[in-house]
Amino acid sequence: MDSINRNQPEDNFESLHSDEAIAKIKELVDKAAICFFCTKLEQQPFATRPMSVQEVDEQGNLWFLSANDSHKNAEISNNPKVHLLFQGSAHSDFLSLYGSATISTDKQKIKDLWNPILKTWFTEGIDDPRITVIKVSPEDGYYWDTKHNQAVAFAKRLVGAALGKTLDDSIEGTLVP
Repeated sequence: MDSINRNQPEDNFESLHSDEAIAKIKELVDKAAICFFCTKLEQQPFATRPMSVQEVDEQGNLWFLSANDSHKNAEISNNPKVHLLFQGSAHSDFLSLYGSATISTDKQKIKDLWNPILKTWFTEGIDDPRITVIKVSPEDGYYWDTKHNQAVAFAKRLVGAALGKTLDDSIEGTLVP
């Protein structure tokens, strides 16, 4: 991605690859759990809706359950390119992922991902014939996080506000799974 903030000090930027990138994706997705799932990226306005991530696997793929008659599934069938946007907290834990989505009806994967709360959308339960699995394979990503923990970042913001100075605790970077 070419969205690097050129005003950001170099020690606040990192480019993570492979295992490091996957670990960061898992960390940030775990904090957020729900993302804005965007399709029809070639059009303006693109389509977006909240979606709950069921799993991030060891390869960094994100897994969702969706209805086969949803607009989302139809849009993915027309163009598999998607954009996922996460916000884990009010001041950090932001993640933007671009990738390709595939849809399947793999019954074992549905069972692996199933959670009883999903009966809200799939009223026939785990055997609802409308359930599909969406796998998003990230191709490119960008994140914004804190270098330390939330308490340190918050303290720096408070002190910075009192002093009228920016005491930056942020870190950002690219992710290449």
